[in-house]
Amino acid sequence: MTDVTVVGSGPNGLAAAVTMARAGLSVQVLDTAPTAGGGTRTQELIRPGHFHDVCSAVHPMALAAPFFRAFGLAERIRLTIPEASYAQPLDGGRAAVAYRSLERTILGLGPDGQAFGALMRPLVQHSEAITALLMNPLLSLPPRNPAAALRFGLAALEQGSPAWNRRFSGDAAPALLTGVMAHPVGRLPSLPSAGGGLLLALLAHTVGWPIPEGGSQAIAGALVADLREHGGDLETGHRVTSLAEVAGSRAVILDTSPAGLLRLAGDRLPARYARRLANFRYGNAACKVDYILSGPVPWSNPEVAAAGTVHLGGTRAETAASEAEVAAGRHPEHPYVLLSQPSSFDASRAPEGRHVLWSYCHVPAGSERDMTGAVTAQIERFAPGFRDLIVDSQATTAAGLAAYNENYVGGDFGAGAVTLPQMIRRPVASRAPWGTPVPGVYLCSASTPPGPGVHGMGGYHAASLALRQVFGLPVPDLAPAR
Repeated sequence: MTDVTVVGSGPNGLAAAVTMARAGLSVQVLDTAPTAGGGTRTQELIRPGHFHDVCSAVHPMALAAPFFRAFGLAERIRLTIPEASYAQPLDGGRAAVAYRSLERTILGLGPDGQAFGALMRPLVQHSEAITALLMNPLLSLPPRNPAAALRFGLAALEQGSPAWNRRFSGDAAPALLTGVMAHPVGRLPSLPSAGGGLLLALLAHTVGWPIPEGGSQAIAGALVADLREHGGDLETGHRVTSLAEVAGSRAVILDTSPAGLLRLAGDRLPARYARRLANFRYGNAACKVDYILSGPVPWSNPEVAAAGTVHLGGTRAETAASEAEVAAGRHPEHPYVLLSQPSSFDASRAPEGRHVLWSYCHVPAGSERDMTGAVTAQIERFAPGFRDLIVDSQATTAAGLAAYNENYVGGDFGAGAVTLPQMIRRPVASRAPWGTPVPGVYLCSASTPPGPGVHGMGGYHAASLALRQVFGLPVPDLAPAR
């Protein structure tokens, strides 16, 4: 009899498995895919020797999430931290760049630099408290640091409302903020997008936005290695179709969407809870385009090359218009594009003389449209000559993302719409939303707090709850062996 079965080996599932194994319990992880990792897989998608991240590529939470800090991820894998976390090119060869140094960033933003600094300095000063606040359910209030929560709340209210331009007179600083606020798919401005974007922005000026050497698979590899070191077992290529298959375990932790929980649990769920899961909303989606290039992207503004992540959308108004098109169910002609060229920071990702480029744009849920043309045009807009460098490319439509990972319903890689009501009810309103009405069964995916992102916190919270409720055990030490 196994103490714990974890279904799904994304970063949340593996975080839960590691936490349980560290507590001295027997743990098995089952995953349908041939390799572990979920959103942290790296593969030779197009040609041999060219390593592309299948989902996430850059990891702002790798050095900031409480789980990864306790786990000592930075001691287990090599992380490259670019000098510039992200950039927003603008027409005419201009660009706004978010350097790790907040002061350098302020200097580069011209007349709006001081206004940007006035917004960001208080958040940077309370970075750890704000990160801890946002890594827990909203219903876990009151916060431990009310002053930090108030500063963050006021900033999010400003940038998440029609007043978001009130402190700025130019276009560079608001464009820079909008690029990072557009990571969640949704209308702009909005409170959830402002909250998520401001968290990412403050991390850009503190721990930075790391890129794992060898690709995102390194994160999954470190978690799997620790799981096995503490007696846990991982079985890939194993599809679980019902909770009855894992009935021998005292605790079951599901790294699945609410739709997945409904499929596995069937009539074991009370009707009211099942209705809530059925009413859980999934958001719009992404079309991912991977490229092989014969050289680095020829940005009009050379400062952009220092950034590990680049947001292409033009001005704040242009990016908001593009996101509004997606929200209305249309494919934007000039989409917001998020991209990274990891081979510029990690030579192991491509053969000499070649580069890999990772990108995606937002599209309506379930879209089957290949957006390669629109993405290429948007890159060419800010990097003339880009087309001449393309050796090969491959698009994964929203429908393709949904086929790749059942948690990405309709191609929603965030496993649930990022709206204010749904950040409270994720998937239900509760101070411990990882628990379910079925004794010993827990949910840990990005459909639970704190939501999307590679941070492991959903798994950590679910495991902590199961340790207390099922086994009467404390949360174990997760640090690497010395």
